[in-house]
Amino acid sequence: MKRSAQLVVVPLAVWTLGCDGGRPADEPAEEAERPNIVLVMTDDQGYGDFGFTGNPVLQTPHLDALAAQSAHVERFYVSPVCTPTRASLMTGRYNYRTRAIDTYIGRAMMEPEEVTIAEMLRDAGYATGIFGKWHLGDAHPMRAMDQGFEESLVHRGGGIGQPSDPPGGEGKYTDAVLFRNGRREETTGYCTDVYFDAAFDFMERAAGEGRPFFAYVPTNAPHGPFHDVPEGWLEHYRQVDLSAALPDPARAGEQVLDRLARSYAMISNIDDNVGRLMARLDELGLAENTLVVFLVDNGPDRDRYNAGLRGRKGTVFEGGIRSPLLARWPARLSAGGDAVDRIAAHIDIAPTLLEAAGVEPPAGLHLDGRSLLGLLAGEGDGDPAAWPDRTLYFQFHRGDEPTAFRSFAAVGQRYKLVHPSPRGEGDWDGELKLELYDLEADPGESRNLIDELPEIAAGMSDDYLTWFDDVSSTRPDNYAPPRIVVGTDQEPVTVLTRQDWRRITDDQGWRPTSRGQWLLNAPADATFDIEVRLVSGSTGPVLLDIGDRSHSQALTPEQTTAVFEGVAFPAGDFALAASAGEGVDRRGAHQVVLARR
Repeated sequence: MKRSAQLVVVPLAVWTLGCDGGRPADEPAEEAERPNIVLVMTDDQGYGDFGFTGNPVLQTPHLDALAAQSAHVERFYVSPVCTPTRASLMTGRYNYRTRAIDTYIGRAMMEPEEVTIAEMLRDAGYATGIFGKWHLGDAHPMRAMDQGFEESLVHRGGGIGQPSDPPGGEGKYTDAVLFRNGRREETTGYCTDVYFDAAFDFMERAAGEGRPFFAYVPTNAPHGPFHDVPEGWLEHYRQVDLSAALPDPARAGEQVLDRLARSYAMISNIDDNVGRLMARLDELGLAENTLVVFLVDNGPDRDRYNAGLRGRKGTVFEGGIRSPLLARWPARLSAGGDAVDRIAAHIDIAPTLLEAAGVEPPAGLHLDGRSLLGLLAGEGDGDPAAWPDRTLYFQFHRGDEPTAFRSFAAVGQRYKLVHPSPRGEGDWDGELKLELYDLEADPGESRNLIDELPEIAAGMSDDYLTWFDDVSSTRPDNYAPPRIVVGTDQEPVTVLTRQDWRRITDDQGWRPTSRGQWLLNAPADATFDIEVRLVSGSTGPVLLDIGDRSHSQALTPEQTTAVFEGVAFPAGDFALAASAGEGVDRRGAHQVVLARR
């Protein structure tokens, strides 16, 4: 479907609010009046990490102003962790359909046949760019540049400071080593500033070419590590009493307060950049017809002020899956009105952007979400009374495949069925302890109604199972990871990291002693030079296993890499593993570089 998808650009009615010369709603707009789109999503910034949601100490004046200028959704939902939200955001589909089910060890690669919002907008004439965190696959054909983004400046993996960092760029938020259109680039400045600067340049170029643009700015801040944060804001928050932003101020030790100050410093830097974004749109004369959308990817990474919501990142309580949803488009959306009270989620963003751009999705493409544009604009089918109640589903736990009922939430317009079971691998005994909450009366999820309303719980449970069976049967071998394709002209040099390997040892997958293998495909017979980058403490010999063939090389004490030259890869599917040492001391490679000859 992806390769033959045909998009249709339909006329879009656009008018200027409060302007006598605006075009009536029923008069088609010219193609040039299609809106620009800027989509900003931050990482680990919770629902309560804003002034406009009541945070007592955090300063976010620009985001507060954006909220005041935007239409917004009162109850907007995302997944409990990074990758699932990003897959749903890009496709308009539940992430379980896309193979992207976790955040690491080969479970965060999205099926390349998924059709992304970037591909659909690009094919409709939009300039498309991403600046920040992709987290849906680091190698061909799963990179952002393979999935519809004409311009990309991204880091690898799930965050800077993880095993996918390039040599020399380990953990660097300031002067980060990033990848522009697949090529390594040494940047100057704090990473969030760099992303926004790159987005500004991209927007200006597209506007100069007369093309509408889609700029996706998913920051990795305020995700850790926390050693490198904006110094000015860090000093500010070190001078502020932060205890009011903690659930138990009496237990706020120096380490906890320092960690909070660092998180808030990164958030206030994001806020500064949102202010710069709005100023730049004004300078370019683009603000009136640019749709700016803002959300977060999941709840906060630590317990802190969360606007009365229960839970945090990784949980299926409200505090783990609620996000603000702000949409500013002066030419189309009114600001300052009542928030949309219909529940909505990440799966609705792609359909909303498509409708805003006047683009029909490809025939046969199933979208789980629906456009929110009418609701946000208060027009057409946007009458809340015309929206039937629906149930949204969210689930996350570690493992190669999802398990029915484990760590899930079914969220309806009023009631929520949740099973907050442990989400780590192997730490759930299988006992089902469902909880039911009335979110209209009890948004903090403090009173479990499971015994009082068994019929509602049973109905929601049955509906959840229907959903689970549906998303689990989207394609054959639904949860098998997609394969990295090597030896292509699109990526003649492929870097394999622990982010995308499938583990061999029964542990977390990123420890020095972990071992794993990469599932690869070679479209044709090819020969490669292979560099094996070793983890600290590795001893010889270095072993390279390619399918059923093995290669070995001695290792001197001072070596940190080993090179195998002229290794033949047969066409087809195979696994590659690299490690060093013997017996219990054998350690998987840190990274493996495959260079096609």
